[in-house]
Order: sequence, then C-alpha cells, then structure tokens
Amino acid sequence: MDNTPLFTDDTIVFGLLMLALGFVFYTESKTSGFWVKFYKIVPGLFVAYMLPSLFTTIGLIAPEWETLNASGEISKHSSNLYYVSSRYLLPAALVLMTLSIDLKAVFNLGWKALIMFFTGTIGIIIGGPIAILLISMISPETVGGVGPDAVWRGLSTLAGSWIGGGANQTAMLEIYGYNQKLYGGMVFVDIVVANIWMAVLLIGIGNSNKIDKWLNADNSAIEALKEKVSTFTNKVKRNPSLKDLMIIAAIAFGTVSISHFFAGYLSPYFGKLVGNIESPRTRNIFTFLDSEFFWMISIATLIAIVLSFTKAKNYEGAGASKYGSVFIYILVATVGMKMDLTLIFDNTGLIFIGMVWMTIHAGLLILVAKLIKAPYFFLAVGSQANVGGAASAPIVAAAFHPSLATVGVLLAVCGYAIGTVGAILCTILMELASVS
Repeated sequence: MDNTPLFTDDTIVFGLLMLALGFVFYTESKTSGFWVKFYKIVPGLFVAYMLPSLFTTIGLIAPEWETLNASGEISKHSSNLYYVSSRYLLPAALVLMTLSIDLKAVFNLGWKALIMFFTGTIGIIIGGPIAILLISMISPETVGGVGPDAVWRGLSTLAGSWIGGGANQTAMLEIYGYNQKLYGGMVFVDIVVANIWMAVLLIGIGNSNKIDKWLNADNSAIEALKEKVSTFTNKVKRNPSLKDLMIIAAIAFGTVSISHFFAGYLSPYFGKLVGNIESPRTRNIFTFLDSEFFWMISIATLIAIVLSFTKAKNYEGAGASKYGSVFIYILVATVGMKMDLTLIFDNTGLIFIGMVWMTIHAGLLILVAKLIKAPYFFLAVGSQANVGGAASAPIVAAAFHPSLATVGVLLAVCGYAIGTVGAILCTILMELASVS
C-alpha cells in the first residue's frame, strides 16, 4: 500500500499550514462583502481547523502514511508537526496566555465550571453502555465479538481517551486486553468522532451569545475576568521593543525547557512507583503519572501561575498573549491535519456507536447547562477537557478569550486524574450492556 501525500517534507507542510492561517486572518479582517457574512456564521478558528483537514482529505498532506519498497516491505512515515506543536508551542502558549491571569478571578468562576466538567465525565460513562444498547437493536453484530475481540473491550479505550487522555487510553487497553490487531480501528474512531465534536464546539463559539441567551446563562463572572484582564492589558500596553520580544521568548521557551527537563525525571520516577503497585487494577488507575506529557503541561501551567504573581505579568502589555495565540492557532492547524474526512465512511458501524455516544454526552451537558444556567463557555470547555484533554481544551477556552486558556488546562488535568477510574466504571456498564 502506498498512500504518500503530495507533500511529505514538514518544512513545506508547515508553510502550507501557515498560508492557510494567513488566509483565514486576511479574509476575517474584511469589513464588507462575502467574508463578513461568512464569518458571522462560521468562526475563524473553525476554518483554521478545517482547511488543513481538507488538505489531508485531498492528499496534499498527511499526518502519517505508508510506502511500499522494491522488496514489498511496508514502511511507515509520519509528520512531526503535531508533536512539535503540542510539546513545544502548547506549553509556550499556556505560559504567555497565563501571565496576566488573575487566579482569584479564575476561582471566582465558581462551581458551575466543575459541575459541567463532571457532567461531561458522567455523559461519557453512561453514553457508552446506552450507545451499545441502542446499536444492538439495529445491528447486534456491530457491538458483538467474544474474548479479546469483544467490541466492549475496544470501546473501553475510547472511554479512557474521552475522560482522560492517551495514557488512560493505553491503560484501558492493558486492563481489558483488547486484541491489539483491532486496536487501530478504535484509535481511528477516537480521532474521527472527537474531531467532529470539536468542530461542532468551535462552530458554537461563534454563536455563544445566542446560546447563552437560550440557556438563560449568567456569564457575569466570565465577563468580569475578561474585563479585568483587558483593563490590565490596556494599563500596561506599550509598543514592544526588541528587548521585550526577546524576554517574552525567553519566558515562553525557558518554561518549555524547564517543564521538559523535570517531566523527564518525574515521569520515570512515578512510573517506577506505579509499576511497583501489586494490584494491576490499582496500578492502571495511576498510569497517567507515567506520562511525560501530563507532567510537562502541569509544570508549565504551574510556572505560568507563579509568574502571574510577579512583574513578568507586565509583558502582557508588550503582547505576550498575542504571541501565545499565534502558537495556539498553529496547534489548531496541526490538529486539523490529522483529520481525513473520507475516513468517516470507513468502519461506519463503530463510528456510528461513537457518534451516538458523543450525542448522549452532548445532550446531558446541554440539559444540565439549561438547568443550572451555565454559560456555553463552561459547556464547551467542560466537554473538551474530557474528550480532548490538555492538548485541545486550551484551544477551545482561548477561543473565548486568551486569558481563559488556563481554565481549560486545569480542568483537563482533572480529567487525567479521574480518567482511568471513570473509564473502568464505563467499561463495566458496557460489558453488562453487551451481555444483555
């Protein structure tokens, strides 16, 4: 099999992604004509996400591909752009966007943020077994299988991913022993369904005021936080000098360096401690502590919060959060390129399960948001902190305002902590649903 895209050099691919982002910002800045009407309906962030996916769909670029050599052996290749964006640009963006944060104001957002996060978690836990029950009425073979091939075992990895993240997903694969030859299909469903749901959330951001009105939401705490940050930014605003820009770069990538350094020690240290736990089930609950990505994001966020109490926060006046936003948009583009729209038509049975599952998750979030009058921000970020984790929750949060990116990270870290426990509970219910 040879599915090599037209462009495989990351230098060229990165240029294409940047051209796409430039196109989005150029057209979004238009003050009259078609683009004004277009962006009133479709948010720019969504377009920045979808354009790279279209490039992947038509074969211009690809996140990974296979080639067949002369001897008939298959070689696998992949782009490093998402890895670089998530490991280097994401922590840098978190620092720059958090410099001006008022932690007290974040906590003043109140209990509704946590309620919506845990509602999202419950939606995933109950969504899996309900989806199995519903699909079994239409297509019982889709949710069948026995032993290691049982579909519910494979779906357990989705539960781990959609409540926590990659580490929790791997833990569920180990706990329930799903056939690893079939595991790629579940990863595929994860990518397709999670990316479609993220696209829906991004579209909703463009209509958040209308949604908040329908929810009768009180978003005064969010507006107060945004106003506080904006007031501070205007107070310290200045024309950035070369010195300012270099110090901003030093703060951003110095923090990236420190977070990677300590993550490199903490991950194996805690991995060893977790590995020594005798009970396999208990051991896998804490497997997220073995993840370098978890520690990197946690350390970067902690450093950013500490810096927000120092004079470093004044660099917001030189545009720190704007540079952070640039990094976030690059991350969005690299996330978008992972989505091949034609894959939606492959494994349609499993994707349908995933879509029903995500619909239940979304429906519960909307119901609870309506009951407690929570703003769309809490709904979107609470959901993405579960389904997308620390790599994409800040993207959705920052789309409302750069200062809110930290909220997405803090909730996503909670997702890592409860991911495996929640996924185990979900899997127990899915097994019962499959038996029935």
